[in-house]
Amino acid sequence: MESTILKRNNVRISGAGRQTILFAHGFGCDQSVWDRIVPAFETDYQVVVFDYVGSGRSDKSAYDAERYSNLHGYAQDVIDVCDALELEKILYVGHSVSGMIGGLVSIKRPDLIGKLVMIGPSPHYLNEPNYNGGFDESDIHELLDMMETNYKEWTKYLAPVAMDTPDQPELVAEFEELLYSNDHQIARQFAEATFYSDHRQDVHNIPVKTLILQTTLDAIVPLEVAEFLQKEITDSELVIMEKAKGHNPHISEPEETIEEIRRFIR
Repeated sequence: MESTILKRNNVRISGAGRQTILFAHGFGCDQSVWDRIVPAFETDYQVVVFDYVGSGRSDKSAYDAERYSNLHGYAQDVIDVCDALELEKILYVGHSVSGMIGGLVSIKRPDLIGKLVMIGPSPHYLNEPNYNGGFDESDIHELLDMMETNYKEWTKYLAPVAMDTPDQPELVAEFEELLYSNDHQIARQFAEATFYSDHRQDVHNIPVKTLILQTTLDAIVPLEVAEFLQKEITDSELVIMEKAKGHNPHISEPEETIEEIRRFIR
């Protein structure tokens, strides 16, 4: 069972430390987004990276549309990987939707996560009365329709918006290529599970010490969402990053991201 899970989720283990730090990628990505981050932790920690089923080099034959129709299916991937490696009280770092996925894991299995780092997280992406999630429902419909009808144009649209690095066009091109490398149908289903998720009622149940990392300008997740999470998660800290902009600080500003993670987990 262990080897099956590790192969299914393309799990990679490195580093020499006793404590484990696990990095979970966001929607449309794979474990390669952590390439600029992982080396900084390998001396002091055992580092685990993986791909959600349907992403990267995971076993796509294991993808089940019903299981992955909501974030609980992705949370189960994390639980499966941790159980296969017999991990407990890990340091969990999740980008974007994986921040909330880590929160769900910590609620369901409080033995697994010791500290939680959320980078650009959101419990709900839709605008509601008295809640600015960042997107109207018509925006989500348009995004999903574009993914369905012209996936390439969708990647060209999303990459510069998410990266927000006009002075580093090579990073935009890299992220666009990563988005396009996905199985287009699975990516659309992951998008639907992500953007229609609503876990605002769950976040106050997160039982672990939590760091919320938010950039100064994020077109995907407004600052108000980070402030909402900081208010709702009992033992949480919100850090507004000084240099990083956009939704992918682990790619555009890895040094600042590393510094904040390291400070929090010590």
